[in-house]
Amino acid sequence: MPCPPDLEESLVWKLTDLGLHRHAVQHAPGTPDQKTLLLWLPQPEWPKEQRQQLLASLAPLAEPFGLSLPTGRWDEVADEDWSLSWKQHWQPDPVGTGLLILPAWLEVPPEHAQRLVIRMDPGSAFGTGSHPTTRLCLEALEQQPPAGALVADLGCGSGVLGLAALGLGAEAVVAADTDSLAVRATVHNRGLNQRSEAQLGVAQGSVEALQQLLSGKRAHLLLCNILAPVIEALAPAFEDLVTPDGRALLSGLLVDQAPRLKEVLAELGWTVTAEDSQGRWGLLEIRRH
Repeated sequence: MPCPPDLEESLVWKLTDLGLHRHAVQHAPGTPDQKTLLLWLPQPEWPKEQRQQLLASLAPLAEPFGLSLPTGRWDEVADEDWSLSWKQHWQPDPVGTGLLILPAWLEVPPEHAQRLVIRMDPGSAFGTGSHPTTRLCLEALEQQPPAGALVADLGCGSGVLGLAALGLGAEAVVAADTDSLAVRATVHNRGLNQRSEAQLGVAQGSVEALQQLLSGKRAHLLLCNILAPVIEALAPAFEDLVTPDGRALLSGLLVDQAPRLKEVLAELGWTVTAEDSQGRWGLLEIRRH
């Protein structure tokens, strides 16, 4: 079904939360705002009535955006490896002025030969770099490269942000995600980009998992591209993850959620030093007072 950019993260999060991992969001590089959500369901397990109930459960996700859930269609396809059926639709995707998200099975196009290549195979649709919040983080990393920095990635998804940080000069990245499939995807993509475990360490979990990977150190840069309510819940732990002179990039939030989040962060001793947005999605850079 059509997938408005504003709904992408919410829909992907909800489907993953429901245990429906066989999904993907596709778009052509030239039309990033025209996306399609693909969801593969075994027909014997999902009769028509249950499919309708599933769509009804997704409909409330559109309400905060003043939208209605787009109508789609169900097509019967041959029994196949579901991941192969969307790979043909994913093309090289330039981000910012010098980054290129490249499907691992494709060659670098000549016109993008000078860009920093991040090879990706998201597996279960974790973070292909197309969502505005991911692009905001990638562009912010590019604008202030973390040269020589220790970077922590909380909610790493496919590992795309950590891999970009390494490509932009970070000394090392530690990453964590509560979903085992995300951890598996990050490990896989680490190998595709010929990075070692010492360069990109990853573990399943949240703040505690990052702290174990940091081994008593603190990161110079914290990346946190997750939904605003989760950021708010985790924010009290940020001080223990970031050096006193470090910074954090927070995305995954709606622009109209930023004022509330700023208040929470200010009470915890953080100052917003930069903001950016794409459509209704926003990014905050924060530092200690």
